[in-house]
Amino acid sequence: MSVETDSSTDKAPTAPPLAVSRGLLWRAPRRPGLAPGIAEVRGPAACLRRDSLFRRMLLLADVSALAGALAITLAVSRRPLVLTWAALAGIPILVVCAKLTGLYDRDETLLRKTTLDEAPRLLQLATMFALVAWLSGTLLARGPLDRHETIVLWLSLTALLILARCAARTLALRIAPIERCLFIGDEASAATIRSKLTGHGGVRAEIVAEIALDKASAWSAEGASRTRLSEIRDLAQTLDLHRAIIAPHSVDAGEMLNLVRTLKAVGVRVSVLPRLLEVVGSSVEFDDLHGMTLMGVRRFELTRSSAAFKRAFDLVGASLGLLAVSPVMLAAAMAIKLDSRGPVFFRQLRVGRHGKHFHIFKFRTMVADAESLKESLRHRNEAQEGLFKIVDDPRITRVGRFLRRSALDEVPQLLNIIRGEMSLVGPRPLVVDEDVRIEGWHRRRLELTPGMTGHWQILGPARVPLREMVAIDYLYVANWSLWTDMKILLRTVPFVMGRQGL
Repeated sequence: MSVETDSSTDKAPTAPPLAVSRGLLWRAPRRPGLAPGIAEVRGPAACLRRDSLFRRMLLLADVSALAGALAITLAVSRRPLVLTWAALAGIPILVVCAKLTGLYDRDETLLRKTTLDEAPRLLQLATMFALVAWLSGTLLARGPLDRHETIVLWLSLTALLILARCAARTLALRIAPIERCLFIGDEASAATIRSKLTGHGGVRAEIVAEIALDKASAWSAEGASRTRLSEIRDLAQTLDLHRAIIAPHSVDAGEMLNLVRTLKAVGVRVSVLPRLLEVVGSSVEFDDLHGMTLMGVRRFELTRSSAAFKRAFDLVGASLGLLAVSPVMLAAAMAIKLDSRGPVFFRQLRVGRHGKHFHIFKFRTMVADAESLKESLRHRNEAQEGLFKIVDDPRITRVGRFLRRSALDEVPQLLNIIRGEMSLVGPRPLVVDEDVRIEGWHRRRLELTPGMTGHWQILGPARVPLREMVAIDYLYVANWSLWTDMKILLRTVPFVMGRQGL
């Protein structure tokens, strides 16, 4: 077993001390700057305090959301509505129900602190509270709530719970110390995890040490196994680790169980990278077969009803979007014509569902002969594995630069959605040259209509290699749901505005 620490810490002007345990040598990295009052806490106590910070912030967010929802209900009431002192009982009711549904305990198990994933449970919580308030009669206010006031309370509480929790997690991530992680696995998986820990919203963690596990027979030997587990225990305490990320390949189940137990025994949170889910995705149903747990894997393609729901969602969303932005589209078209010669729209051949070709619509953001200049600029390409993208592309016009920054150049794709060639959310529509590079099971991504946005848009297509992008698209197809589409649309908004995801 070999241990490697983050190379960036080894370049510090003053090298940290070396630590030796059972013949294992590593360099303990310097601790990053922490918030006052937290920096002095180390080991298991730091994990507990970090988790407690998120719980307190979420509790404050829920109470604030309830107060705001009640205030909004009073403000929009069509009659002089007055709350009673018994309304204060709504606070413990809301908090207890949130606790019972696990809404305060998710963050300690997650690297990525996200609010949208718990939105369905927040909706259920708001629905329950509004229903209790309506049925309780005069308990909450002097006079029972009518249907109008109950609906306002329900909608405002749902929205404020989501917004307040987003703000609470953002603040907690800034206050809390960086989550220090030990990675256990191969180098390729470590590089992948490192890339996911940086540049994405909801994550504030770093890998401070790595343990490469070989597949030699020595790992399965009982004596050597106990030695290594003891070394890991010492390593976790010395490096002040908060979490261990394990990427097993062919490790024995018993060894894996001992490893997890040891890490948890010293107060280290554990995350496991499940290789199976890279193939089947996360939408599996756990089946308890009389004490044995099985995973039921969903069918890959959409059912007829799911396809109909997705198409209806696209038509309604695209139609409303066109009505809302039609004045903006007219202004953009006039600006393009005044800025440079050439057509208003840029039409490019893309590969759609089942490999059928179609022309995608965009506002023209480059000079008219941009395609002929592509080869002369290929040496400046910043994308990977066959994609072509230059951040400061000299072919972009002045108006085009503004359209790209604001993402308004993508708006005409709403016409492709109306025509059935694209969807609001889906796999990235590739050009023909990129599509020919996709082989094998990755081509199953074409089972769904390509999307105006998707996971690739949130991650940034220039940063995601083609091979990884098509794997993401495959898993999107395997795990499709209408709620997934809604989450991606909501996360696209702050990404387009230059902020991190919710």
